Formats: sequence, structure tokens, C-alpha cells
Amino acid sequence: MPVLASPGYAQDQIFDELRFGASTSIQGGHEREDGIFPEVTVFFDPFGADSATTWTQTLVSPRIHLGTSIGTEGEATQFFTGFSWTANFTEKLFAEAGFGGLIHTGELDHNDDGPALGCRVLFREYVGAGYRFDSHWNVMAQVAHSSHANLCNGPNDGMTRAGVQLGYKF
Repeated sequence: MPVLASPGYAQDQIFDELRFGASTSIQGGHEREDGIFPEVTVFFDPFGADSATTWTQTLVSPRIHLGTSIGTEGEATQFFTGFSWTANFTEKLFAEAGFGGLIHTGELDHNDDGPALGCRVLFREYVGAGYRFDSHWNVMAQVAHSSHANLCNGPNDGMTRAGVQLGYKF
């Protein structure tokens, strides 16, 4: 869905990319979450990350992401947002990193089956490696971690999930 063009862009899109996939907990012991977590992430490019040509332009031009990881089997659902940076190694291969925050529905204290998270708002960071099939379709494996970095009272077991996402770039 196009919006008004901004200087330097022939046509802007409301969404830059849509990704969907699933992840699973990679933690051990009582901190492990059960089930599979369906995920959807939407990316926006208000800073012109797609037109960055140097690594310094890439650093100052992140994309914004907004998404959810849906809890199954009684585990935490996450609603997250933040900034994402992409490094292109070739036309096909890329890596991505992101940092932001999330709100979750998980247990805060004394959880015998899954992580005790301490507070409702957490930091979230992720890294991934991907492959582009063409100018629109890609696949990415990623690992995402969330915790409060000991900035609030209570336990800080965190959540660490790994998964695969299929993306469509507009």
C-alpha cells in the first residue's frame, strides 16, 4: 500500500517487510519453555536502510520492527519492538541484529515450569543469518534473548528462543 513519496524515494511502502515463522525455547532445566511459538514481525524503513551503501550509513539507518511471539502450552506471549540492522555479505547472504524491548504474559516469580521473569517489560535482542531467494522472498534463522538485565527486582531467568522465519520484502 503506497503512501506519499518522500525526497530520495520513488515510492515508499507502509511496510518494508513481513516475516512469519516459529521458534522454540533453547534454555535448559526449569527455565525451558514448552511448545512452539508462532511469530510474526513487520519491518518499517523510515530512515532509508534499504538505500544505505556504506557501513556507517547502515549503522545510522536502522529499520524499525514490531512483532509478536505467541505462547503455546501456557507459556509466555511476547509483544516486541525495536531497531534492526542488516549486513549484506552477498546479494543472497545476509546477517541481521536487533535491539529493543518487549511486554510479555509470562510468570514473574517462582515458576516451576518455565522462566521466572521478574518484571513485565524486558529488553530483547536478536541475531540471525539469512538467505534471499529473490528480491522479495528470504529465509532467516535467528536466536532471540529477553531479560531485564537486573534493572528490576525479582528473578531474571530470561527467555531464549531460536527459530526460522520466512520473509517477504515489499
